[in-house]
Amino acid sequence: MANWITLSRILITFLSLYFLFIGTTEAMITAVSLLVLQFILDGVDGYVARKFHEESKLGAALDIMSDRIAENAYWISFAVLGWISVSFPIIILTRTIIVDCLRSAAMAKGYTAFGKDSMQKDPVGQFICCSKFMRILFAVMKMLAFILLVIAYIPSLNIFAACLINVAGCVCAVAAVMLCVLRGLPVIFESKELFVEEKTEEAKAE
Repeated sequence: MANWITLSRILITFLSLYFLFIGTTEAMITAVSLLVLQFILDGVDGYVARKFHEESKLGAALDIMSDRIAENAYWISFAVLGWISVSFPIIILTRTIIVDCLRSAAMAKGYTAFGKDSMQKDPVGQFICCSKFMRILFAVMKMLAFILLVIAYIPSLNIFAACLINVAGCVCAVAAVMLCVLRGLPVIFESKELFVEEKTEEAKAE
């Protein structure tokens, strides 16, 4: 059940973007509503997994996959619409590709992105990358950025209110990008241990 909820978030994301590009007031309101639903389900799938003991490495992988699709789709769409600089999705995508490649190598050795089997062993790295506080902070900044940016471009909105909301959305977007990069650094710094172990195993085999 948890995995199906996770996968449904991808469909909801695409539906939200469909209405986003229509651009009418009604469509934009629908886009915002679906966007909020997508974020709500991001928490629901984890709750369901824990409630019904459905936690698994597959579930963790699907959760990350759904997050990546949703995040990247929104960042790219906002850049295409001219709401944010193209540097935003470029930075996010670069960080995502690097981190996910390293996490794939870690998963091959039995590690997970989060939890007790996390590849992050350093306490500071664990806090920045894996702690509930940092994960919630990043999720909130990202959610606020996406929601505020969409609301700011609702055609029927008052121009003054739209400008204020847009500024707030851009500030949250910058904060979200900075947090995204910051949370990726521990993965990069600690990943060298994976390849040191690999070399040691190869040396023993020889």
